[in-house]
Amino acid sequence: MRSFAILLALAAPSFAQTKVGPDAKDLAKVRKSGIDYLISRQAEDGSWTKPTAPGISGMVTTALLRSGVKSDHPAIRKAFKHLLSHAKPDGGIYATDSNHRNYETCIAILAMTASNKDKRYDQRIAKAVNFLKGLQWDQGEGLKSSDSAFGGAGYGSHERPDMSNTQYFIEALRAAGVPENDTNIQNALKFVSRAQNMKSEHNQLPFADKIRDGGLYYTPAVGGETKAEVAPNGGLRSYGSMTYAGLKSFVYAGLKADDKRVQAAFEWVQKNYTLEENPGVGLQGLFYYYHVFGRALSILEVDYIVDANGKKHDWRKELTARLIEMERDGFWINKADRWYEGDPHLVTAYTLMALSYCDPKPVKSAKTNAAAK
Repeated sequence: MRSFAILLALAAPSFAQTKVGPDAKDLAKVRKSGIDYLISRQAEDGSWTKPTAPGISGMVTTALLRSGVKSDHPAIRKAFKHLLSHAKPDGGIYATDSNHRNYETCIAILAMTASNKDKRYDQRIAKAVNFLKGLQWDQGEGLKSSDSAFGGAGYGSHERPDMSNTQYFIEALRAAGVPENDTNIQNALKFVSRAQNMKSEHNQLPFADKIRDGGLYYTPAVGGETKAEVAPNGGLRSYGSMTYAGLKSFVYAGLKADDKRVQAAFEWVQKNYTLEENPGVGLQGLFYYYHVFGRALSILEVDYIVDANGKKHDWRKELTARLIEMERDGFWINKADRWYEGDPHLVTAYTLMALSYCDPKPVKSAKTNAAAK
């Protein structure tokens, strides 16, 4: 990952600065608030929100594990007992009659890989990976590689794949140890590349060059869809959560920092840097945005973002401060109740996931942080 840090970090710290990120005590305090809240809200059956929502329970479980809760904690043991009660003979882990089989199975894989030091979940993870590969939109659905839906993953409730499911698909496979050059991951990369507002040899769709900003939108499939406002020329506007989801997907799929898709997405990040909203869609999906924002920048190993006005941002410190500011007695909730963000369990899990990327760390050398221009 060092090449990403060299090419994408755009300003060197002052020599007097020794670390980036928030105060460790502040981070520990807010993290403990979220942990305590979620553990206190676990149902007797080990679930959160409702027993037929393993995606939410899996996200909470993953967030707790990433926040330092041990695998042998009673809440985690109960959580896995519940989560694995949804395991199906086909290898998937999803609620019966679910329209979210990809999403729920991906989240279950992330939870299992976060608690698999003794390899207890190896066989379940392998079966779940095979199940996910079978869901992917590819030749099995009669698609050609040139089709706008090719390589994507979707909920199943809509007749097309989307970026949100595809980014979870890629992350789950990589967490399970699937190599970046795996055919399924490279096919998913084709889909992600076509969701980017940039015409190239990787994206020849009719609307690829209507908005040339390098950001990403919800889906290029079946005529395309964005959750932001459609442009007057029919272009599908980019927005924050999908651009960060796409950026991290590019990295997981093996793209290097000098790839023009990575560079264009990162330039969009610089021009649209904010923690006040999910840029492009306002408060909708705000905490999902914080989660993918932190994940993307952490795997890029970028310490600072220089915005469109030339201001340098210690994103870890700013993200932590923003989430501390938004805390409500140990939990978080989005007043813009869309995409399940009126659920404090899911939103608090997103918050803990975002905070898990914010640990303070020593600054890199001036050479590492210097702009590669």
